[in-house]
Amino acid sequence: MSDSAYSGRGNKDRSIGREPAARSGDPVPAGGKARPAPEGPFLIGEAMTGGYGRGADILHSCTIAVERGEIAVIVGPNGAGKSTAMKAVFGMLNLREGAVRLDGEEITQLSPQDRVLKGMGFVPQTSNIFTSMTVEENLEMGAFIRTDDFSDTMAQVYDLFPILKEKRRQAAGELSGGQRQQVAVGRALMTKPKVLMLDEPTAGVSPIVMDELFDRIIEVARTGIPILMVEQNARQALAIADKGYVLVQGRNAHTGTGRELLEDPEVRASFLGG
Repeated sequence: MSDSAYSGRGNKDRSIGREPAARSGDPVPAGGKARPAPEGPFLIGEAMTGGYGRGADILHSCTIAVERGEIAVIVGPNGAGKSTAMKAVFGMLNLREGAVRLDGEEITQLSPQDRVLKGMGFVPQTSNIFTSMTVEENLEMGAFIRTDDFSDTMAQVYDLFPILKEKRRQAAGELSGGQRQQVAVGRALMTKPKVLMLDEPTAGVSPIVMDELFDRIIEVARTGIPILMVEQNARQALAIADKGYVLVQGRNAHTGTGRELLEDPEVRASFLGG
């Protein structure tokens, strides 16, 4: 994060996420030779065109990216393709054109499960917790890909979300909406992700809870994990963003820093209520 009203926040402890792999070389295509890693953003969905199944394209040459340590947000009107862009980056729809790269490695053909193994943590907007399980069981489920001792990571999640430690024996389905979102984010962090992707993390919560969730998101970014986030609360999201993307009908309409977009007269008039 750049120097701003948020500077100094967070614990700056990088151990909650995986250290990015050194770029000594890149994947070997089937039947091909290894090639140098392309330079570029840490995570990028580049010139993505596609939709669901055999339906019409929803994304049209859409590009979304985030660098190490950044918060990047995707905003725009309803039906703009924001969540579709996020799902495309995570591999939940087939791209007809474009590519996705993580830490220099092309992962366009990988399944969502394999992308998790590569270091992508994804929190969907809905159905993102196991309601009948306790908070602690939900976090343990997040560590399903781990073969090491994850107790330190769980302690870090509890430090980040103290209310979860207090309610760790309680069924997650009994929590408030904001607390459920904390469980969902905490479970994603249990994988020690290289990058964290959040689809509408503040949907349906009160303004006070929204502010608290944004504070926690800033703290996660401070640990060194890049965050790519879709948000309907555009003004508040851009206020904490290093980078912002405004999508309209599945296309990039405006791109800039969060501050630049907040101060852009066209963006303000069209998307932020003037």
